[in-house]
Amino acid sequence: MLSRCIAVDPHRFAMEYWGHKPLLSSASALPRDFGDLLSPTMVDELIAERGVRAPFIRLAKEGDVLAKDCYLGPAGFGAEMPDQVDSGKVLEQFAAGATIVLQGLHRLWPPLIDFVRQAVDELGHPAQANAYITPPTNRGFDPHYDVHDVFVLQTAGAKRWIVHEPVHDHPLPSQPWTHHRDAIAAQVADEPVIDTVLGVGDALYLPRGWIHSAQAMADTSVHLTIGVSPLTGIDVARTVVDELATLGAFRRSLPMGGDPADRDDIIATVTKVMAEVVEVLRDEASTLSGGAADRLVRRHADRTRPAAVRPLASLQAGENAGATRVQWRHGLTSTIEQADGRVVLRLPDKVMTFPLSCAEAVEALRGGEVADAGSLPGLDHADGTVLIRRLLREAVLVPVTE
Repeated sequence: MLSRCIAVDPHRFAMEYWGHKPLLSSASALPRDFGDLLSPTMVDELIAERGVRAPFIRLAKEGDVLAKDCYLGPAGFGAEMPDQVDSGKVLEQFAAGATIVLQGLHRLWPPLIDFVRQAVDELGHPAQANAYITPPTNRGFDPHYDVHDVFVLQTAGAKRWIVHEPVHDHPLPSQPWTHHRDAIAAQVADEPVIDTVLGVGDALYLPRGWIHSAQAMADTSVHLTIGVSPLTGIDVARTVVDELATLGAFRRSLPMGGDPADRDDIIATVTKVMAEVVEVLRDEASTLSGGAADRLVRRHADRTRPAAVRPLASLQAGENAGATRVQWRHGLTSTIEQADGRVVLRLPDKVMTFPLSCAEAVEALRGGEVADAGSLPGLDHADGTVLIRRLLREAVLVPVTE
């Protein structure tokens, strides 16, 4: 994925650009265009034939988001859902200059499901995919910044991008651009860092916080934004603080008699508790870091999804588990440990246990081995069949298709 979005070596990108500064990558320096991910024909298919519903679609014009009834409507007999897209209404608004925003395409459009899955694997952070379809000479949004990094991929037409330096570095999700409207207005009055037209196959990386606006040129513009929500130092720190809740000393009530309206009293209390936190972090670092790491693993699992399973195919494969080749479900977060003479497999939504004889086989599968019942280490064919059948039914394994 990354090699398609940047025109520099990935190591250089990680050291010089990631989270620091924008990167323009021209189509001539990239290996291919992005038409296989989303073309104008694909946009029409999504709107006209795929039953897209809010909030997977919204419309915006000249900085304002349009009311939903401008482009949504009932789907008719047999699909009585009032939040489905009305393609006729979309056409009317698009012809009048509105930008179509297709959101969460990594959940519903196969080429982008795979592409974003690769992005998560390569970047190590949650990612998403939105598309912006803007009619000629129009713009959808005012100058603003995002609270996540974005890779802009121009798939059709051309769009002028104007980028200014941040007024608030590395903003968190709780620090949106609307908190800095005046500063942004002043910043965009100065010379931009980037003023360029992205054509088909061009790409632009923008770290969060960099101010930008875009306007379509003479033709309809289609571009993708691959948004990346990075883990930050404050995320780690909050997780460590949350782990303090496991210690009784920090769950105790503070002494009676303090004056909650006396700022000096409050400062003294805060200073005392901070000193206690520092001491515990020093003395219990290994214990707290382990618990915090477990919380971060769960957080990542909550913000990403493993590859989808095909229920009918998986159930059929389970019926033929003795002859089915399988592999671990891609992106499924898990940990394996041994406790009370059993192998314990912890998944985001469940805990499974197995006999110790399965330890080597479960570890091999989790490590990426493609196997069948007869090739699982440490198990004979019969026991391997039982293990595979169970893991297929629990959506841990998926059948391998040739």
